[in-house]
Amino acid sequence: MGWGMVRATARGGMMRHGRALVKVVMVMALASGAASGQLVLRADQLLPPLRALHGINKGPLAPGGLVEVTAAQTALHPPLTRLHDCHWPVPDVVDIHAVFPNPQADPSRPESYDFRQTDAYIAAVRATGAKVLYRLGESIEHTPVKRFAHPPADTERWVQVALGIIRHYNEGWANGHQWGIRYWEIWNEPENRPSCWSGTDDDYYRLYAAASRAIRAHDARLLVGGPSVGASGWFRDGRFEPTEFVATFLRRARDGNWPLDFFSWHCYTNDPTELVARSTAVRQLLDQSGHARSESHLNEWNYLPDADWHGGSREATPAERERYYQRMSGDEAATFVATALLELQAAPLTAANLFHGEVGPFGLFTEQGSTRPIYDAVLAFARLLDGPTRLAVDGAVPGKLAAVATLAGDRRSVTLLVTNYADAREDLTLTVGGLPWTGATSYEVRRVGTGQRLSDEPTQGRLEAGALGLGLRLPRPSLALVVLRAE
Repeated sequence: MGWGMVRATARGGMMRHGRALVKVVMVMALASGAASGQLVLRADQLLPPLRALHGINKGPLAPGGLVEVTAAQTALHPPLTRLHDCHWPVPDVVDIHAVFPNPQADPSRPESYDFRQTDAYIAAVRATGAKVLYRLGESIEHTPVKRFAHPPADTERWVQVALGIIRHYNEGWANGHQWGIRYWEIWNEPENRPSCWSGTDDDYYRLYAAASRAIRAHDARLLVGGPSVGASGWFRDGRFEPTEFVATFLRRARDGNWPLDFFSWHCYTNDPTELVARSTAVRQLLDQSGHARSESHLNEWNYLPDADWHGGSREATPAERERYYQRMSGDEAATFVATALLELQAAPLTAANLFHGEVGPFGLFTEQGSTRPIYDAVLAFARLLDGPTRLAVDGAVPGKLAAVATLAGDRRSVTLLVTNYADAREDLTLTVGGLPWTGATSYEVRRVGTGQRLSDEPTQGRLEAGALGLGLRLPRPSLALVVLRAE
């Protein structure tokens, strides 16, 4: 095996406070493979294209009308925005009660509906370029008094209201639109009681059966699904056991021939590998229960500090809550989210929606609309998608260290996203081979973590022709977006 010395001239210099990002190192030839602490980018080995699994919940119009984040959401190129908990905690859009304020009104009459604010909300979502998943139902209610999280008093009337909403947004009814919304989800977390549903399992099954059949009969081109469960099941001794609610729902949907174009489920965790494991388990469950054609949607997920909800609960102290939500949007959350988006590429999912893309707790933005580090994670992933060709990268460690690279359409640049969520090795060597160009290569590195943001000035440099190697210091938790360009 030969050794090659790489020469480089650095632009941008060393970061202050000892945070040097890139240094030129002596590297082994590619024949040596990915050794310990080493990432090997094999630009001549192509993988299946990267999938846009960075959907979000909630649109860019924040509650109250004073803040909107349309430009920042648009920069993410979100593939799918799910409409749930919009304008929470006082939702005045999307929810059935907001669109159809008088539950005793006639669903066949346009004047029974108030579409005005929801029209503006969905128009803003569409302006970001995202497709829409419309959740038919109500938002979560954490207050002691539940006003809307109840089974409909009149199921048939509720179904007709749902059809009225579909007609308004897809068929122009009631001074509406031709927006072609395909995904329609029936309720949210009906097993999460009483915050989301005060009824029984059977109450929900009846609602789903009636609504899904009516939607399918109205327009067979639409995709209807649910039940948007927060609790899908548990792993015991390596086996996935679905909850009784999920198992019964899938059995009844099969036996009753209920339309189930997509099965939606949620997962909040601090372990990226759990998202992949659950995705695999849910897919197997659907296949084995007669729903092989149903899509699997992980349409709520996010980082859960310490895998514990206490920090954000009513019982937590103000200081605990503040710290908790800082962690949910800071460096560790950003690194978790980026790691998960990379590792979910191997998961059998059709769609995934981070919760959420609006302002406030759990969100990508502060209450004032400033981006948080977690936003940078999604933005870094979106930049990978600018390259249509995915390249092989060796050396990742599931749940700890992740790396994905893509090649630009003009074959003149490579973008690499590396995340260190939980790997003790903070000094990494990136070896590059098989680039589709000869001659010198310029590089830039942007980081998220240890006080740095993606928008900060990058470290830049130039690598002479020949074997390429970069030393990358990546303390956990942090991520780096590396761009190599032909000169």
